[in-house]
Amino acid sequence: MIAKRLPFSRDEFSRRLTKTRAAMAAKGIDVLFVEDPSNMAWLTGYDGWSFYVHQGVIVFHDEDPIWWGRRQDANGAYRTVWMDDGQVTFYADNYVQSTERHPMQTLAAILREKGYGAKRVGLEFDNYYFSAKAYLTLKDELPAADLIDATALVNWQRTVKSGEEIAFMRKAARISEKIVDGIVERMRPGLKKNELVADILGDAVRGTDDAWGDYAAIVPLLPSGSDAAAPHLTWDGRETESGTATFFEIAGCYRRYHVPFCRTVFLGTPPAFLLEAEKALVEGLEAGLEAARAGNRACDIANALAAPLERAGIERGARCGYPVGLSYPPDWGERTISLREEDQTVLQPGMTFHFMPGLWMQDWGMEITETILIRENGAAECLCERPRKLFVKD
Repeated sequence: MIAKRLPFSRDEFSRRLTKTRAAMAAKGIDVLFVEDPSNMAWLTGYDGWSFYVHQGVIVFHDEDPIWWGRRQDANGAYRTVWMDDGQVTFYADNYVQSTERHPMQTLAAILREKGYGAKRVGLEFDNYYFSAKAYLTLKDELPAADLIDATALVNWQRTVKSGEEIAFMRKAARISEKIVDGIVERMRPGLKKNELVADILGDAVRGTDDAWGDYAAIVPLLPSGSDAAAPHLTWDGRETESGTATFFEIAGCYRRYHVPFCRTVFLGTPPAFLLEAEKALVEGLEAGLEAARAGNRACDIANALAAPLERAGIERGARCGYPVGLSYPPDWGERTISLREEDQTVLQPGMTFHFMPGLWMQDWGMEITETILIRENGAAECLCERPRKLFVKD
């Protein structure tokens, strides 16, 4: 037996499996196949950069899950999943990126052998990692099965974090603070963006005294000036300039748990319109935090944020947040709840969100955000503790 490196207790994994099985039963799913690496990790502990090939976890009602993937990646499964080695299975390497065969043929063979060839099989239809070819292959290989859309079934079980998960997120928050502190300290006119990002990544990976840094699911985003109107630009080799604002969207990450944190830095003297936008944004953030209470709804946060912005003549036209926690590239969101006016989801203690009301206007942008924890009583807790403002440097 290879020594395991489990991030959580066996009781924690048992809790997660029980929740998932209940959700399967509620949807009439006999067996569930999960290919999202975040859901794989949450259910089993599996952790490896192998999500560029087909892999997954098979969840049963009456036996331990099976990890299934590429043969060479089974070695990572032996070391990271909580199940016995007998619950790790694999396909041969000649299935990888082949035009003659597909890995899903081997998955279908496992399901047939287990007696699920004519059962209701849950699949994550709308997922970054589950391809159209994968679906069509399973459909051909399991003609008698009922292939059920189980998109986000596991994701929804992840919305309320356990104490063990929150402890990881608090460590990630300390890394987020370290990254932002480094950004504010280093920012100056003439600094090359790529050199700044090298320092950001260095701070992120070095972590803090009691928490090493993991890689984040999204790279640092830091557009400046008019480019800050585009929320998802990364970096290049240009120098930062006086008279411009740069927003920084980063996340500290510890053992795959993320705490996104965004701040904006202006070099020089900010124009009046930017200071007015800052005031309205901070007012909206604080109103949203007050509304982020157990028993309220996701839309209550969005509506509280919107009022001060509307008074200032600012229209966002986008959601202002989403759940965060465990994730893999290309996204650190959990893809369930959205903080927007039509989402009626009731907030529960233990939910964690990136409260993210970024302003992306025609020729400027600003981000001041918080990752929040819904508490048993009172307003939400901000996991990071840094000033909620536009940082100004001469």
